[in-house]
Amino acid sequence: MKKIAQFLKVSEENFVNSVKEDFPMYTEAEIRKMYEDIKLPARATRGSAGYDFYAPFDFQLSPGETIKIPTGIRVRMEENWVLHIYPRSGLGFKYRLQLNNTVGIIDSDYFNSDNEGHMFIKLTNASNEEKTLEVAKGSGFAQGIFLEYGITVDDAAEGVRNGGFGSTT
Repeated sequence: MKKIAQFLKVSEENFVNSVKEDFPMYTEAEIRKMYEDIKLPARATRGSAGYDFYAPFDFQLSPGETIKIPTGIRVRMEENWVLHIYPRSGLGFKYRLQLNNTVGIIDSDYFNSDNEGHMFIKLTNASNEEKTLEVAKGSGFAQGIFLEYGITVDDAAEGVRNGGFGSTT
């Protein structure tokens, strides 16, 4: 196995500001405690391809609802690698849990963005069976898989990333 990446936390201030933005019900002290408790993504078994992302707080999603989770996580990886983010397979199967962008794509240069490469995961419960999803703090809700990629022989990309969603176009 190639070892090509390392998960790290974003700064505490970055996480605090990100949670405050969408979850004003939490106090700063509660958010700082969440930050302390953040678990870095990990594989469950030697044969697992996916690194589980863990919920930084409890959340629930009724059918049709959407939530944007600030993970508090960033990833440093070698060039020519990308991290794909998906819902955990079981949650997709049981609740039809979906990422709003279908697959999250984390490029190697995202790590150096102004937002520290903070990964957010936006989920929708697309259940057509009226099932409400409940995720406890510290439970796996998404997974990331590293993939190597190539480029064309005439590639001339020289742009520099600064930001996330849609920042390169």
